[in-house]
Amino acid sequence: MSVVRFGVSLEKDLLDALDEFVQKNKFSNRSQAIRQLIANNVVIQKWECNNLVVGSITLVYDHHKREILQQLNDIQHDYHDCILSSQHFHLDHDNCMEIIAVKGQAVQLTELSDRLIAVKGIRHGKLTMSRT
Repeated sequence: MSVVRFGVSLEKDLLDALDEFVQKNKFSNRSQAIRQLIANNVVIQKWECNNLVVGSITLVYDHHKREILQQLNDIQHDYHDCILSSQHFHLDHDNCMEIIAVKGQAVQLTELSDRLIAVKGIRHGKLTMSRT
């Protein structure tokens, strides 16, 4: 992939915000930060247009909660066509984390993550999507 150089004109407050973003995220330069911001915007557009995307769903839960594992498993079977893989981690005696790799239409992945996160006993859940 070739790199093209171009000039950008920004108001001082936007340049300050960009420099703060660079520093906060430990980018080596402004170009790297701008690339990341554009890539994030592309992902959001694909998400909103219901394009094919990939991602992960991260869940943290107390595995002692009654029937939580069965409920999570049942929901995942309903979406077997977009689940690539899942990994289960034991965080401590009570808490587990599950990371589910997914690929599909953005709306379908959002629906899947919403259903999983809504299961009673989920302490934290997050869907992260990326472009293919």
